[in-house]
Amino acid sequence: MRDPGDLYELTDAAAGIPEGLHLVAGLTGFADAGGAVSQFTEYLLGALPNTVVARFDADVLLDYRARRPIIYFDQDHLSDYQPPTLSLYLARDEVGQQFLLLAGYEPDFRWEQFTAAILQLVERFTISSTTWVHAIPMPVPHTRPIGVTVSGSRSDLVESMSVWRPHTQVPANVLHLVEYRLLESDASAVGFVLLIPHYLADTEFPFAALSALESTSAATGLIFPTDHLREKNREFIERIDEQVADNPELAKLVGTLEQRYDSYMEGSTLRSPLTDEDGELPTADEIAAELEKFLAIRRNKDDGSPL
Repeated sequence: MRDPGDLYELTDAAAGIPEGLHLVAGLTGFADAGGAVSQFTEYLLGALPNTVVARFDADVLLDYRARRPIIYFDQDHLSDYQPPTLSLYLARDEVGQQFLLLAGYEPDFRWEQFTAAILQLVERFTISSTTWVHAIPMPVPHTRPIGVTVSGSRSDLVESMSVWRPHTQVPANVLHLVEYRLLESDASAVGFVLLIPHYLADTEFPFAALSALESTSAATGLIFPTDHLREKNREFIERIDEQVADNPELAKLVGTLEQRYDSYMEGSTLRSPLTDEDGELPTADEIAAELEKFLAIRRNKDDGSPL
């Protein structure tokens, strides 16, 4: 195999990265139902402070003729060209926790070398865990929560969150291979496959991005701003509900999907990760106390004080 380090170039920011950060990943180019992954990564990069740590070589990894980049034609001349990017970023969540984010196109070529490069970076930065998201269309209604299928080394997340656990062969995403190799090396890795209503698969469904953020938070403890996405989702759902109400055939489809979904979930023993053992939600005071304890821990870490 060629040297994995040949695929990327580190920036000056790579020198100051603390050990033990979480790696979060989402790559576009294959079966991104509801625009989940593209919205997820764009939102994180737009909403959170970040800097590039490593840049991957698109001329080696990307098939330009299969996924042609866009160039802008301004009347009589070419005025703008945005090359495709695949980069590793150092970012901070809403309360200042640092993490690494791998975002951009999914490589068309050299999957084994690319996977080895990611494992090399995981080792270099002493990554504590890798979490990635993917989305596929499923016959489920938009009026119910988005379900996920969970894979990887986190049995607690599989038990608390995975609503569909099939025995099946699937077309692989390169991050499937990354997860597979990480598990072979006994590293911590978890993958979330979001199950998106099939009739919204070709839209930008804001709830898909919200589910990606919530799943990532459950795996890492990172906290993300979501108010803007929630407002976009409310407006989106209002428009969808209006279309359903005006279309008897679509209303019948959604109703049938709701019945099937509810019947399936009635037989599920899945417990929400937000509830306690008795199925009760925490009170506002309990949530506030936990948040205050968390922030105190973060302050101690930032100050170098003993915990």
